[in-house]
Amino acid sequence: MIRVASLLLLLLATPTAGARGEGAPVSFDGKTVTILVGNGAGGGTDIVARLVGTYIGKYLPGAPALLVRNMPGAEGLPASNYFARQIAADGLTLLMESSTAADPMLYRKPQSTYDPTKFVTVGGVGRGGTTLLINSSSESRLTGVSPSRVTMGSLTGVPRSGMLMAAWGIEFLGWNARWVVGYPSTPELVSALERGEIDMTSEGSLHNVQRLVASGRFRIYAQTGTTENGKLVRRKDFGDAPLFNELMEGKLKTRIERDAFIYWSNQTTIDKWLALPPGTPDPITRIYRTAFDRLMRDAEFGDAVRKVTEDFVPMTHVDVSSLVNALGSISPEAFTFVDTMLKKQGLDAH
Repeated sequence: MIRVASLLLLLLATPTAGARGEGAPVSFDGKTVTILVGNGAGGGTDIVARLVGTYIGKYLPGAPALLVRNMPGAEGLPASNYFARQIAADGLTLLMESSTAADPMLYRKPQSTYDPTKFVTVGGVGRGGTTLLINSSSESRLTGVSPSRVTMGSLTGVPRSGMLMAAWGIEFLGWNARWVVGYPSTPELVSALERGEIDMTSEGSLHNVQRLVASGRFRIYAQTGTTENGKLVRRKDFGDAPLFNELMEGKLKTRIERDAFIYWSNQTTIDKWLALPPGTPDPITRIYRTAFDRLMRDAEFGDAVRKVTEDFVPMTHVDVSSLVNALGSISPEAFTFVDTMLKKQGLDAH
């Protein structure tokens, strides 16, 4: 009886979960939530972050103020490292990432200290895929035999995912093309295409694509497509331009080739995505995921988005996590295959 009485006293003296505050409701009343962006102001990732930051606060308990902080440089690597290593998992700081941050070609660099598969995804947005635009007068040289190869324009460093359609085309479809690398931005690439400095490049902006096609000088040679109900489909805005995956059917003979291509295809699907730090508690995670889902259905938010761009396709946290994890599971052999393929074409994957 003495032992039973002692046990009862011990139980009564132990604080409950509610007393410790674990069950207390989460509120951001009087606080400021920061969205960190690893790119400069005015870019696509920054624009999405500012749109989300303007409207998501009303769906968070306590209606906190939202602040966007830019930390540009090195394709977002410093911001991702900082977010993973120094940000508390208290729900007061989020990171708006681009597809580049989920690419193992970036975060497996020695200077990287983050792993995007450990981030807690909130949701994301895509642009409905991208296109490979070609000058119509150069098209015959792409698949023909000519001493004058088609020039494929790309950005400084590793070409973005959509641009790598050209790399796969050169390797497996026999495209007679070469790379011209070093343009600082996508607008510079579009201008170079119009000036005739390059014959081909990748562009995802619906406005730019429609404008270039309407000029009669350019056409969409292929598109990466968009995901609907888990299936890759052609984007209607891009007309009858074939999916690049369709052009590649039957061309990949080995498992490593297929795995590498799947990795690339997943990379093109993800675009901008919002994340919380590793270890964020479930109650805070649920609040943000619910708020993001409600935001994507907000009519006022939708109107604001359409004033900036028509290229805005919501993605759930499940879709984003699936893509990020799929990219993170790429085998060393598949990664080496892509690395070797790019180096053969004069591109430094690192």
